[in-house]
Amino acid sequence: MLKLSKVFPVAMAALLAVVWTTAVQAENWKRGRIYYRMVCTECHTEQAGKSISPSQMTMAEWKVYLEADKHAASGKANPSVRYYVSKEFRESVKDTNKAAAKLIDVPDEELYADLRAFVIKGAKDGDQPARCQ
Repeated sequence: MLKLSKVFPVAMAALLAVVWTTAVQAENWKRGRIYYRMVCTECHTEQAGKSISPSQMTMAEWKVYLEADKHAASGKANPSVRYYVSKEFRESVKDTNKAAAKLIDVPDEELYADLRAFVIKGAKDGDQPARCQ
């Protein structure tokens, strides 16, 4: 008969593995792709005259860029990358952007994680380099 002292650590390790796997999968790169292509790309095309592809930077460059939280369009009123994923921003463009309207109730941090997952996956050296046009 197995003693509880031997079974408990194994059971806890299995439980932690399930929780960690679920947390990693919580990021929805597909939802991030929709937001990036329908909101970010539309704005970049209208405001800067060109779209910005995730494959223009490496995974490391995207991580540094997102960690710095400085939007490249420094002439904008809000230079934070997080602002452009916020509910406040989505509210401001929801009348002209269907994706922003559809994703209006997604928590900011969740949508930001989704966007991050997409650009990392679509980076130059990512799993699936993405070209947004």
